[in-house]
Amino acid sequence: MNVNNRRLVSALGSLLIVSMLAACSNSANEPADSGAATGTNTSGNVAIQDENPYKDKYDPPVAISTVWGVDPALTFRDGESIENSVATRWALETLGIEIKSLWSVTDTNNAFVTKVRLAMSSGQQLPDVITVNDALLAQDLIDSGRFQDAGALFDQYASDIWKQAMSLDPNVWNAYTKDGVRMGIPVLDYAYNNDYLLWIRQDWLDALKLEGPKTLAELEHVMEQFRVNNQQGLSPEQVTPLSIGFKSSMNTWMGDPSWIFGAYGTIPAQWNEAADGTLMYGSIHEGMKPGLLKLKEWRDKGYIPKEAALWDENKTSEPAVAGTAGIIPGPYWMSGWPLLDTAKNVEGAVWKPYPIPTGEDGTAMRHGTHFHKGVTLINKDMAHPEAFFTYQNYLFENLADPQEGSPFEYGVFEDYDYALDADGNPLYGDDIPGGTITAPLRYFLVRDGARIPDVQFKALMNLAEGKEATTYREKELVSSYGPETALAATVVMEQEDISKKDMYVGPPTATMKSRMDYLKKIEAQTFNEIIFGEKPAEAFDQFVASWKSSGGDDITKEVNEWYSSIK
Repeated sequence: MNVNNRRLVSALGSLLIVSMLAACSNSANEPADSGAATGTNTSGNVAIQDENPYKDKYDPPVAISTVWGVDPALTFRDGESIENSVATRWALETLGIEIKSLWSVTDTNNAFVTKVRLAMSSGQQLPDVITVNDALLAQDLIDSGRFQDAGALFDQYASDIWKQAMSLDPNVWNAYTKDGVRMGIPVLDYAYNNDYLLWIRQDWLDALKLEGPKTLAELEHVMEQFRVNNQQGLSPEQVTPLSIGFKSSMNTWMGDPSWIFGAYGTIPAQWNEAADGTLMYGSIHEGMKPGLLKLKEWRDKGYIPKEAALWDENKTSEPAVAGTAGIIPGPYWMSGWPLLDTAKNVEGAVWKPYPIPTGEDGTAMRHGTHFHKGVTLINKDMAHPEAFFTYQNYLFENLADPQEGSPFEYGVFEDYDYALDADGNPLYGDDIPGGTITAPLRYFLVRDGARIPDVQFKALMNLAEGKEATTYREKELVSSYGPETALAATVVMEQEDISKKDMYVGPPTATMKSRMDYLKKIEAQTFNEIIFGEKPAEAFDQFVASWKSSGGDDITKEVNEWYSSIK
């Protein structure tokens, strides 16, 4: 019987204490069986151990080796580094775990991926634990045969709070499952991070006595009024009614038009589930054609930038910050960045969040955000794989949603991202002696320590209901995010069902590796030519035929073979 005695967090966030069962180990926090425990030795065979090796603190200490790709923005106290930091001292003192660094590299120009590949190809020692964000590198590490079944270890050693966090979206395992074996542990991220809504200049709406648009037709009316009756005194040529760009893709993290196609039943540049349960590439769906024609119409009328095909995500924010854009699509957190700066340029500028408008038949769709970002792999030769779970269980218990009395109640590390005054009150920012340190969360083995996907949105919902900020997470949101962030979160949740995640998260298929770059090239070229009026609408049908015959049909078959295997 595998009994986990850590605190359970219910779906509603209530906290219960699990009683210790007599048959369990003598540690009240030990997530393992009593008596003999099983593990996998370096030969891959199951070994029987006399007692469970899991400890809440190891004495003598055990070691976990790792490698680091250091964010260039990360800062340290004098004399410290990623190899020797407050987090490595914390792990040793609190958990009896010594973090040993094989190497580190400042992660610019993909330096971390390059160095890991070099280590693999030259037969160098690979670490006990490695966390990567690059999907292709993760697959290559899995295929190397040097890492073990992480899912089995997770089932045996992960705490209930971690397991419940992972169960919020069981599909998070799909990207790292090979032949039915969960080879990597997904790094969980906050939910809905890039699920779109519309940010609209409320002061412009109010001046024109307009309501927020609920349909594309109403959106067109608002854009026309912003352009020709601008209350800020801008001429039509100076106004960007809707700031979007698609240089990078039709489907990115800010300022793209993917939700426009959603009104016609598809999300481009990702794999969506079709009516028959199979996966279909969104950019060849029939709804793309009317969506492209709508973008052409809007470009001709001056509603979107004339050079939208040359604008990336950051470029779309420039007119919004300058005060010349009326609408920009993007995530709930944009109230803090970059839109907080608009009022610095235009007195009285106010942005408010609005739902994604629907098409004529009431259809609305937007791209959805996966609940994970990266993966952690565990070496086959790791002497104490259970120690990694000691480390992460502690963080999920105490850091992921810190409550009153938690070691992380006020922040990550005292004198790094917070300090305490003589009365024990927390100080932040410039009030910290020696100045604040940038992102100490990234000192941990796993980027950002531990995240429960729905914790941030639960806190935002509490704030939106007018509750006083009492927990660390709520206080952090009030101090670090924009004034409309909580309201924006409620807007996102009002349309939770329209978020459509990319359903293919497997490794690049054989045909993808040889043909996908070409297929993306003809996709972007055709779409831009239609929007810019260089080719008629029929060019879309020609593109679809070419896409299918030039490798797309083979990719679709491969994608659905993978999808069937993980279902």
